[in-house]
Amino acid sequence: MENSSLLSRVLKSVFFRTAGGRAYKTAKNSRSIMKLIQDAMAKSGGLSGASIAAVRGQLGLLARLLKAYASGEYREVPWKTLVRMIAVLIYFVSPIDFIPDLLPIIGLTDDIALLVWLFGAVKGDLDKFEQWESRKGIIPIG
Repeated sequence: MENSSLLSRVLKSVFFRTAGGRAYKTAKNSRSIMKLIQDAMAKSGGLSGASIAAVRGQLGLLARLLKAYASGEYREVPWKTLVRMIAVLIYFVSPIDFIPDLLPIIGLTDDIALLVWLFGAVKGDLDKFEQWESRKGIIPIG
């Protein structure tokens, strides 16, 4: 299955629509955001491979942005972008989605494709956040 076709099907799936609906509620609750970040980072820790390292790096950046948002330190992210980020993470941590994570290796294909799409879609916001971190003298860990 071609990546763009897979991505299109994931974005139209009931699983992603459900994640999107949950994202609005999660975005309004700092504790829920922090728990989601914790779950996403835990799941990403089980991923390996050279190509996955870049995804994990971007996921770490996204996690720092969401932590800063949840703590009130950084609010320069548009609401629509915030909800999109959270929806993708909700989808990512869910074991039951378009291609269930229970299937060895291919079960994460849809999750990785969705994360890569997100990183491209919100690149400008991630870059702005990195600049903010740099001005604040924040040194990312990992």
